[in-house]
Amino acid sequence: MTTATPHHTSIAPLRIGTRGSPLALAQAHETRDRLGAAHPHLALPGAIEIVVIKTTGDRILDRTLAEAGGKGLFTKEIEDALLAGEIDLAVHSMKDVPTVLPAGLDITCLLPREDPRDAWFSRDGATLMELPAGAVVGTASLRRQAQVLARRPDLTVVPLRGNVQTRLRKLAEGEVDATLLAMAGLRRLNLDGHATAVLEADIMLPAVAQGAIGIETRVADAVTNGLLAPLNCAETALRVTAERGVLTALDGSCRTPIAALARVLADGSMDMEAMALSPDGRTIVTTSRRFAAAEALAAGLDAGAELKGRLPPGIFTVS
Repeated sequence: MTTATPHHTSIAPLRIGTRGSPLALAQAHETRDRLGAAHPHLALPGAIEIVVIKTTGDRILDRTLAEAGGKGLFTKEIEDALLAGEIDLAVHSMKDVPTVLPAGLDITCLLPREDPRDAWFSRDGATLMELPAGAVVGTASLRRQAQVLARRPDLTVVPLRGNVQTRLRKLAEGEVDATLLAMAGLRRLNLDGHATAVLEADIMLPAVAQGAIGIETRVADAVTNGLLAPLNCAETALRVTAERGVLTALDGSCRTPIAALARVLADGSMDMEAMALSPDGRTIVTTSRRFAAAEALAAGLDAGAELKGRLPPGIFTVS
């Protein structure tokens, strides 16, 4: 009796599901290239197919994600395809992934995390603190909006949607005076050199899991999960686990301005800063943790529970 080898061939390629934006495709290509490097048979022509799937979040460009319904807008259709067996794995920006996944699916692999910080862009090179009163900052992120207004309540923040290139074009055309983008996406698109400044975490605490690429698969798909196992970055997994613990405890979504950044320290322990804000930036609650790596999830849940307990009622109401 012969045993089939766990190889996807050109007859049955390994299918990667992704959104169609330039950044999403760059992340899918990185995943493809890493798979090919780890498994030579997957580097052969036709061994991997990239399947572009349009999501609800891609279709809605006239309002913020919070107004459209929060998280899941960039993942639902891709997860439906995964559950239906139309793709074998889904590549996501982890900051877009809800904390509760559909039954039978899991994030089984995290690629090495890119720079998690935010980048600042302004048309005339002004920093956040140098912008004139009343200047317009464009962002669809409530987290960025809240932190901008916390430091500069005299600025006007307006929704700015679209992919990286679209938002930079709108800035150049004068639709806004400044905007913010994730450094990770800019680096993956080789656009990081255009940033006015990189914002350190003490100025702009990043979104939970910003800069991390997560790969979602069917839990029962042992073949695909086995192929992905060599690609998983243990350090990224620890950091994302801690940060998503904060989000889980706060029931976080795009409707809630929440930020967190965990690090693995030289001695193997971890630390984390976490924050929740009102959308107008007037209320800010912060906490920090130092913990053993094995306690990443527990520390995140505990930090989130602390923030939730210290928040005034109705802080996340979007007017």
